[in-house]
Amino acid sequence: MGHFWGIIETFVMVIKRKISFKTRAIGKDKNIFQIRMRVSFNSQRIDFKTGHSILDPDYWDDSIGLVKDDYKGPKGETALSINNSLRNLRDQMDTAFKYYEAMDVIPTLSQIQKKYEERLSGVIPKRPEPEKKREQKPKEPDMFVVFDEFTRKCGEKNAWTIATFEKMSALRADLQNFGPKVKLSELDEDALTRFVGYLRDEKKVFPAKKKKDAEEDEEEKAVQVGLNNTTIKKKLEYLTWFLRWARDVGYPVNPAFKTFKPTLKQTQKPIIYLTKEELQRVKDMDLSGSKLEPVRDIFLFCCFSSLRHSDADNLRRSDIKEDHMDVTTIKTGDSVSIELNDITKAILEKYKDVPFKDNKALPSFTNQAMNRSLKELCQLAEINEPIRITTYKGNVRTDTVHPKWEMVGTHTGRRTFIVQALSMGISPNIVMKWTGHSDYKAMKPYIDIVDSIKAQSMTKFNNLL
Repeated sequence: MGHFWGIIETFVMVIKRKISFKTRAIGKDKNIFQIRMRVSFNSQRIDFKTGHSILDPDYWDDSIGLVKDDYKGPKGETALSINNSLRNLRDQMDTAFKYYEAMDVIPTLSQIQKKYEERLSGVIPKRPEPEKKREQKPKEPDMFVVFDEFTRKCGEKNAWTIATFEKMSALRADLQNFGPKVKLSELDEDALTRFVGYLRDEKKVFPAKKKKDAEEDEEEKAVQVGLNNTTIKKKLEYLTWFLRWARDVGYPVNPAFKTFKPTLKQTQKPIIYLTKEELQRVKDMDLSGSKLEPVRDIFLFCCFSSLRHSDADNLRRSDIKEDHMDVTTIKTGDSVSIELNDITKAILEKYKDVPFKDNKALPSFTNQAMNRSLKELCQLAEINEPIRITTYKGNVRTDTVHPKWEMVGTHTGRRTFIVQALSMGISPNIVMKWTGHSDYKAMKPYIDIVDSIKAQSMTKFNNLL
């Protein structure tokens, strides 16, 4: 434990304090407004320099103690960079107080100043020599309390999506089922290996609940046991994220997670997209008056625009211009301009006079409802090409074959757009401007597919003469 002595928050003592930021006019003409951090506790007060200043007091928001968003300094400094630095200084000061809370000691001004300066310089606090009257070591915090702090703070700071919160909640449940009393300092290589074993061999996976038709068999699918390697690897990535954060804020984390790299066999999951012929088949289906008609329209809109389902569902009529649409993506927040073509124009025209909630441009379905209906749609369109899926659970390989319609989902529309665009010879750089991809690496799997299609097409010349 001695190696992990750090700034450990306990609940023996809470030092009431207030940490805020104030401006103070300095300089010969009092035209420079220095930002200072003011710390008040135990009827004491001390100001610290932050190294930041602004030239116009109107850009200071005293209600929250931060620089207003549109500020830009003479050296290019922005409100974002200054405010991030101020928040970091506040966190370092707050951690300095936690050090003394863990020791159940009210510090003096000089002590808190020294500990704060140590935090800024990167000095790791040494384990203090215990007083003779106090032999008890500080209590290590509950890992799940720390996990909740992590999800709260990181979720707010990084504006997590609901999906990310749900994944972290699932990881928390897995850790509790694995070891409800496990401590951060106990997650060594052996414990992490056992956690992987639990996920692979013991974790129960319940089938997703879905609405049943009146004639559908009431028998539930059997509960599966164990996750495949791909899912386990993703959970370990989330666990590493949490442990790295906990270590960085001063909790006693076992360092084994930094080098823990178990061998988890994986295969590349196939990219499911519709061929030109399959796309034509879906487009030509007579669905007049059917519940699948709007589903087909939204899917085709994604196939011919590159939009994710979430962005098509969020599309407003105000986003539609004469020859293009302006979209701010839900997933990444990127702003993209996507030109309209005959197909997307026709679909928008079809629904232009239909009133939708929030002035949406297209009918709205949840992602789950769309996925169910798309499978039904593609089954009716006889998209039955067999697709082999290979998974590993530990070293055990499993191969299953599914008709393509079973594999179709809302993201198939976006993938279809990318493959078809590249197949038509459109430059990857142009496709990336439509899709919002900033990393060429993301295009590589699609380019490989197109290269394979080209190679197969060349064989048609064998029977030309």
